[in-house]
Amino acid sequence: MKVNIKTISEVTGFSAATVSNALNNKRGVNRETSAEILKVAKELGYISEQRIRKIKFAIFKKNGRIIDDSPFFNLLIDGAEKECRKLGYEMVISHLEQSSPDYEEQVKWLISDNDAALILLGTELQGTDIDIYRSALCPMLLFDYYDSYMQFDSVLINNEDSAKMATEYLLAKGHKSIGYLRGDFRIQAFRGRAIGYRRALQNAGETVKGKYTFTLSTTMEGAYSDFLEILKGNPELPTAFFADNDMIALGAMKALIERGYRVPEDISLVGFDDLPFSEIASPRLTTIRVSKPEMGGIAVRKMHEIINHVGVAKVKIGVCTDFIERDSVQELREL
Repeated sequence: MKVNIKTISEVTGFSAATVSNALNNKRGVNRETSAEILKVAKELGYISEQRIRKIKFAIFKKNGRIIDDSPFFNLLIDGAEKECRKLGYEMVISHLEQSSPDYEEQVKWLISDNDAALILLGTELQGTDIDIYRSALCPMLLFDYYDSYMQFDSVLINNEDSAKMATEYLLAKGHKSIGYLRGDFRIQAFRGRAIGYRRALQNAGETVKGKYTFTLSTTMEGAYSDFLEILKGNPELPTAFFADNDMIALGAMKALIERGYRVPEDISLVGFDDLPFSEIASPRLTTIRVSKPEMGGIAVRKMHEIINHVGVAKVKIGVCTDFIERDSVQELREL
């Protein structure tokens, strides 16, 4: 039997006009009604998500303090675009600023468009920010964020294990007093890195000392200014720091050198992200490398599977990292 709008109307009990409006994503049909009509239309074979040939890559900004100040995310997007071309998808980039007066309308339009899939770059998502996306009618994947309610597939960095590895490296170099330079905007990635840092110290039988934790701005200049002010008070410092990211590490390095500390002879530093600045800093920054273009490609490949119903279980893909040893860590020798 050929399925048409009349068939769907008979099955759902909604008028043909309502069915047509829902299928064409027109205004005037509430979200619950649209969801029911789309569900029936898919079950009857009237529409199939396999017809989706567009992926919308939405960049969420709570305040832009992480997204705007790092080249990291452009490399992620480049990788996603390349994979889209390879798989035959059109990629459309959208910017969602939570402070915008029409933010909710923008989101509702995105998640109601069943002709496209949605990858949400959720680096800056906090707390209940994800709730507005839970009624999405389109295939959706979270990128650089994980929903603890496990409603969405996710692709993100293995933050906790990576930070643990970086801290273990400092321990292996003979450092027992290892501090933490934490970003003042506590994104999910930073919280995971803090857990990894603490776990490494605890596993080694070392005490996590609060006096060696300093909270700095997430921008390079902000971290420099914040740490410079802290250093003017001549605080007790550890022999090494793990920093939430390279921007913080490089800003702190500048402040340390300006205050007369030698890096790494007096203070060692390890960052996270392996930004281009890290290679040209003096000294060159030891850091964690994230395969940024490949991570973008993984997200698109996973979305391709979602669109084509490959597997039904929601997955959390943790992308592994590489440790990049450069010049900012001093090996301490026993006397």
